[in-house]
Amino acid sequence: MMQRGAMLADYKKVSALTVKVAKKLDQASLVEIETRAGTKLRLDVSGRKAHPDTGICLHPGDFGNLPAGEAFVAPVEGSADGVVVVDGSMEDMLRAPVMITVRRGRAVKIVGKPARKLRRMLGAVGPNGYNLAEFGIGTNYAARLIGNVLEDEKVLGTCHIALGDNSTFGGRVKAGIHLDGIILRPTIKFDGKVVMRDGKLKL
Repeated sequence: MMQRGAMLADYKKVSALTVKVAKKLDQASLVEIETRAGTKLRLDVSGRKAHPDTGICLHPGDFGNLPAGEAFVAPVEGSADGVVVVDGSMEDMLRAPVMITVRRGRAVKIVGKPARKLRRMLGAVGPNGYNLAEFGIGTNYAARLIGNVLEDEKVLGTCHIALGDNSTFGGRVKAGIHLDGIILRPTIKFDGKVVMRDGKLKL
């Protein structure tokens, strides 16, 4: 990752887009995500602060990770409902689709080839492992889907959800685990307005 892909992006460009997406997410209350693969999820983000991971840290207290390039938020606990088809990557599994049914903010059913491993990992930390902890949008044009979530979740044209802990970025759940799942080519609406269609931003 240090030699190619997302790390080689122009981070001024990445930052500008990330801040723009985060501002739109900050203003939203209802987020709806759909994909042709079968994702259909609704979640409430009202009152929750969106975070821009720009890759640029200039002031004391700034934080981020590398490679950077995402806008993310902790949904209101108990608000998420629907089905998520993770068809990008999750944990160390690349292109192994997993279907997660979410009810009242919790994953209640996980099916697919990686399902047994995921259930074992989440169950090991207790009930809070199944919390729908995060929604994020990738904003790095140079990021690639490589099977390492640190870069995968930054891919422009994708979004992601996470299960587990969100206590460090505005949520109320401590879980001891945080697993991101990348969703390819989503259509996303903020309060009924399309902001991404089939993986293309419409800001």
